[in-house]
Order: sequence, then structure tokens, then C-alpha cells
Amino acid sequence: MDKPFVPAAARNQDAILAALRGWLDEVDTVLELGAGSGQHAVRFAAALPHLSWQATDLAERLPGIEAWRREAGLPNLLPARALDVTRRPWPAWPCQAVYAANLLHFLPAPALETLFAGIGEILPGGGLVLIYGPFHYRGEPVSAGNRALDAWLAGIDPALAIRDFETIDALARGVGLELCEDCRLPANNHLLVWRRSP
Repeated sequence: MDKPFVPAAARNQDAILAALRGWLDEVDTVLELGAGSGQHAVRFAAALPHLSWQATDLAERLPGIEAWRREAGLPNLLPARALDVTRRPWPAWPCQAVYAANLLHFLPAPALETLFAGIGEILPGGGLVLIYGPFHYRGEPVSAGNRALDAWLAGIDPALAIRDFETIDALARGVGLELCEDCRLPANNHLLVWRRSP
């Protein structure tokens, strides 16, 4: 099949990679949630050959991810696996870090609690959670572009929205995660990094 291609994923991946590098230096396994097209999985696995990268998404998206994986031929990029983050329990896949990009604003609010509960079930002590995307702060968008994105999401489904940083951080703290970094990246996006208590 033709590989799916998301322009924004290609445009932002190098900036994300630069922000990820220091955090993933001593990590062996990464579980990617909502891997989408698979572009980030290929780019990051190629740049970080010391770790195993496990991409996951809904079953219908796996063929596209697999098309990227097969073409790349990277030994540390594992076959994509099906995972619906809105349903528990999650499979007990080993990982030292969980990564997600542009996922939270495509989930309704109740699913965010399920997502963090799932992370809490599988992430070991000392494990990292790295989430990239747009966030509101104190209920306010940080740019006109994010305000427009919020309106577009509401037009698709009123349950979708850019999430408040404070809400997401509270969910993370609820499963034993402590915020380590809020890194501002291009296009008014952020990489949020939490570490689980040992």
C-alpha cells in the first residue's frame, strides 16, 4: 500500500527529536501511543538506535505504519501493534518510556482519564512519559493558530478540544508522575515530560 503521509509530522519531527534526545539517552524501550502514519516511529527509531521503539494505534491504522516500518528496515523498530488507549486493561508490554504526539486533543475528556490510568498500569518506577502537542494554559490558547485549531476540532466533534496543561498535569500526578520539563517547540506546541516516582 502507499504510505500515509502527514505534512505536520514531517515538518515538526526534527524539533521533537532534539527535545527527546537527552531524555531517551538511557531508555531501552519506548511505547508510542497513537502512532498515526508511523512517520515519527521511523524517524526516531533511526536516530536513536540504542532503543526499541514500539508503535501502537487502532487496528485500522496499522497497515500504514507497517508500510513505513517495512520500507525503513530498522532492527529496533518493532512491528506495530493494535492498542485502543480508551479501553482498559492495556496489554502488559514492557517499556521504560511512553511517547505520544498530537493525540490528546483527538480524545474526549473521559478518555484522557483512561489513557493516564493505562499509563499508570504499565509504566515502571522511574519511567518517563513524553507528550507532544498543543496545550492551553489557564484555559487560554497560546496563539491564534491554536484558537483556530480548537474551533476546527469543535466542528468535527464538540467533545474534542485542545486540553489545558493544568488538567493534563493533574491526571499525570494522579498516577504518580512528576513534571520534569515543559519544553516549548515550534508552531506553538510543547513537549511535556513527566517521570514516575521510583
